[in-house]
This record gives sequence, structure tokens and C-alpha cells, in this order.
Amino acid sequence: MEIKKIINRVLKSGLITWILLLAIWSIGSLFYTPDFLPNPIITLDGAKTLVTSGTLWTDIFVSMSRVLKGWTAGLLFAIPVGLVVGNFKWASYVFEPFLNFFRFVPAIGFITLFLLWFGVEEKSKVALIFYAVIFPVMVNTIAGVRSVDHSLIEAAESMGASKRRTFFTVVFPSAIPNIFTGVRLGLSSAIICIVAAEMLAASEGLGYLIYTSRLYYRTDWIFAGIFTLGLIGLLADKLLRFLGKKFLYRFGVR
Repeated sequence: MEIKKIINRVLKSGLITWILLLAIWSIGSLFYTPDFLPNPIITLDGAKTLVTSGTLWTDIFVSMSRVLKGWTAGLLFAIPVGLVVGNFKWASYVFEPFLNFFRFVPAIGFITLFLLWFGVEEKSKVALIFYAVIFPVMVNTIAGVRSVDHSLIEAAESMGASKRRTFFTVVFPSAIPNIFTGVRLGLSSAIICIVAAEMLAASEGLGYLIYTSRLYYRTDWIFAGIFTLGLIGLLADKLLRFLGKKFLYRFGVR
């Protein structure tokens, strides 16, 4: 039984997945030069160089500050609009055609326009992240509102609750699990989008690091940047899930 528990813990931790990934990566690197596919040890050495020089820390700070600004602005816009669109038919008729059109246009398609409209400084990058964030958050918020059990709404109204009170005591709390899912998806969209934005117009950031490393044939730096982004996203999502379980468990967030 103890051995079975240990095996289950190892499988649950995801350690097997990472061991398999490193094994496949190491074997694959044997058939190519380090300039094309560096092995894990060479990549780790490249990452150490970036860390000791301070470059990686600076790029992480710059990229994450942009992500947080765009992500926060996106949440502040998308959640209220999603609640309104999901709750009122007139808002649905007005806004959903725009939503269903633009959510299929990727943020990278607007890079040139955003650079033209907002310049090459921070505003264009934050605006691009904002655009990438609002659609997954809004769609999940609308879905959460529309999935509320109507019997709960009818019960509240039959007890004399006004529409406003019903919205804040029944509809909004019931939609929180979907909203929280949208918040998580919005964060992943923000991190993906910042790479594209920094590749085209930036002098700092992880996207800039990944893009410019090709000029020096430092594939190990490219891999270091990619894994840094993945690690940041993984830790950020785990933190969000922890906070959700701790503070929103009463609303059904698991």
C-alpha cells in the first residue's frame, strides 16, 4: 500500500512527465548541433549566463509588468461587460455581433495598427495584451451568467427580491466559477501575446530576448526564454488556483 501511495504521489506531481520530456530532449539533441537543438545542460549553462548578467531578471520584470497592466485592464473591462451582455437581451443584441467577429481575429493581426495608433512605447504593448485578454474573459463570463439555474432566479423573485438584488445575490455568485476560468484563460492569453508584442517593438522583455537571440545563434538563450515563460505561466496559474480555492470555494471554485 505504501508503494502504491508513493507511485500515485509521483504520478500526481507530474514528475514522470518532466523526466520523459528531458529524456526525449536529450536524445533528440544527440542528432543535431547545439546551434540547432542544444541539450538540457547547454541550455542550463546559457540560462546561468543570463541570470548572472542580470539580463533574465530584467526581462522577466519588464514582461510581467506589461502582462499585469494589460491583464488587469482586460479584467476590469471584460467582466462587467460580460455580466451585462449575459444578463440583458438588448446588450446581447448590440455587443455579441462585435464579440463574435473580433474574437476570431488574433491580437497579432493588430500589432501594426497598435504601433501606429499608440506608438512603440508601452501603450501599444499593453493595448495588445488588453485586446487578447478581453475575449476569453468575456465569453466565459457570458456563459456563466446564462448557465445560472433559472429556478433559483424564480425562487428569489417569488420571495420579493428585485431584479438588481437577484442579480447580485443569485446570478453573479453562480457565474463566478466560469468567470474565474476566464480569468485564468485571460492570463495565458496575456503571456502568449506579450511575446509577439516584444518581438516586433521592444528593447527589453522575454519576447525581445527570444527574438534577438537568433542574431547571435544562441539557441540556448531562446530555449531559456521559452522555459522561463512556461515556468512563469505555470506558477501564476497555480497561484490563481490556490487563491480561488481559498477565497472563492463557497462559490464552487475548485
